[in-house]
Amino acid sequence: MTREGRVPEGRGAGPLTYGVLAVFTAGSLFPLVWTAIAASRDSTRLARTPPPFWFGDNLGRNLAVAWSDAHLGVALLNTTIVAGSVAAGTVLLSTLAGFAFAKLRFRFRNALLAVVIGTMMVPPQLSVVPLFMLIAELSWTDRLQAVVLPALVSAFGVFFMRQHLVRALPSELVEAARVDGASAVRVVWHVVFPAARPAMAVLGMLTFVMTWNDFFWPVVALTQSGSPTVQVALTGLGRGYIPDQSVIMAGALLGTLPLLLVLVVFGRQIVGGIMRGAVKG
Repeated sequence: MTREGRVPEGRGAGPLTYGVLAVFTAGSLFPLVWTAIAASRDSTRLARTPPPFWFGDNLGRNLAVAWSDAHLGVALLNTTIVAGSVAAGTVLLSTLAGFAFAKLRFRFRNALLAVVIGTMMVPPQLSVVPLFMLIAELSWTDRLQAVVLPALVSAFGVFFMRQHLVRALPSELVEAARVDGASAVRVVWHVVFPAARPAMAVLGMLTFVMTWNDFFWPVVALTQSGSPTVQVALTGLGRGYIPDQSVIMAGALLGTLPLLLVLVVFGRQIVGGIMRGAVKG
């Protein structure tokens, strides 16, 4: 800051900054580009050395084979339903629980928060057997609710929203709303949700991506012939004495494209929400 109290204007990014960003961008895009290149070739060419570094002529055929063999149309619909439901439930329930831990006063609050955080240290593999026994008892095997309901709230989401609301939501604002006669529902809707919106957007995107890419629990609870998600459906492409690597890559490309579309459509809104939450007027 200058003597006159003005903040000096930031310097523009130099060539070195753009060069580093270009390198990191190329490195991030290389796996996706290589997947598309491999999906456009055949397995014989992929097995040669050196591998191909440009597109071939078989992309359309491989995509069609992967789409029909893995029934990716149904799998993409199922995964969209599962990921959307889990993301919406996690955002809603984690925001409510985070608000309770951040601003409400009740007995054993810190102890309960410690228990919630402690569950993050438990490997998910330990809960597979009792969870599968539960869904089998409820006759939920091979149904989408078997992968939706167990993931509707997460310890990470509760802790994430709690940490955000501690800083972003003044306690005086909540008390003022109560003094004005606002009910608990109105306080949450008109006070808590607006303050939590940037973090809710980030948590929703992270949850959607993690649920879309989840493989471990869906492959236990679902089958490829029933109501599979994308990750479960893609396992059918790798079966056989000699798996067709180009078709597998085509299926992986089809399973990745919806995530890229979500990031392109909602990425700017999420970044804008983060910036609005970070800048204090």
